[in-house]
Amino acid sequence: MPTMTPPAGSEVIPFASAHTERVEDCLVFPNELSAKVRFGGLIGAASAGSLGAVLLSQASSQGATVPAILMGLSFIGGLLSTWSPCGYSSLCLLRPVGPYSTRSIAKYSPTFLLHGAGYAVGALILGCILGIAGGLLGFNGVSLGALAGLGAGGLIYGAHQLGFLSVPYPQRRAQVPHDARQRFPVWFIGGLYGLSLGLNYLTYVQTPILYLVTAAAVLSGNVGAAILLFAAFNAGRFLPMAVNYLPVSDITVQNWLARRQEGAALLDGILLVAAGAALLTFAAL
Repeated sequence: MPTMTPPAGSEVIPFASAHTERVEDCLVFPNELSAKVRFGGLIGAASAGSLGAVLLSQASSQGATVPAILMGLSFIGGLLSTWSPCGYSSLCLLRPVGPYSTRSIAKYSPTFLLHGAGYAVGALILGCILGIAGGLLGFNGVSLGALAGLGAGGLIYGAHQLGFLSVPYPQRRAQVPHDARQRFPVWFIGGLYGLSLGLNYLTYVQTPILYLVTAAAVLSGNVGAAILLFAAFNAGRFLPMAVNYLPVSDITVQNWLARRQEGAALLDGILLVAAGAALLTFAAL
């Protein structure tokens, strides 16, 4: 291992070899919910999703209801992605500098706005790529088969989040580039992080809702619909950054998130199961 040559009489300091950070799922929580509670959540979510689909089908058309469900799920999925290493990192790093004041908030605003712009550009890029790809593959809206496939995916990954199944979750297990903090001003980092996170697959996203949003974007075969889906997801990812406009400390925000990590994973699973059951019910009606 290479070392730094020290002054006479000092200790030798070894250099650690550089490596890419690898992010793992959070599988163990301090106060893990019992299997009975998680199973109750699964059954309740599936029942609510199915019943809700039946009632909605009587009140409005699937052509309006299904996109609304997918947009809502996409937005909440973005919010839930805050419980990930990149979410914690962005909230911690992209903050006003110095004591809370009108001046510090004003100096922070370019960072906040560029961060949001990065998310917007990411949604445009992903939406264009996936919408065009879906069109080239011959997809044209949410068909019966697409509803069934999305519904099954929601149930499977919901059961995964609730701890009853273990299914593949391929992701690029990397974080935003931390070394950028030493090389660029914070406003530039805000835009860089926003674009990296807004493209979603460049960094690790802990919620499988991203998969359903991606699949729905492709199945739409429509660039506009795909952009809207990822705009909703990225809006959910970006919105928590507004907490930095409040007079709260970084450690307060981080502790609040940490105490609710398991609850976020539970809600993630329940939403996936409910949405999956609803989509399967729509396919069967």
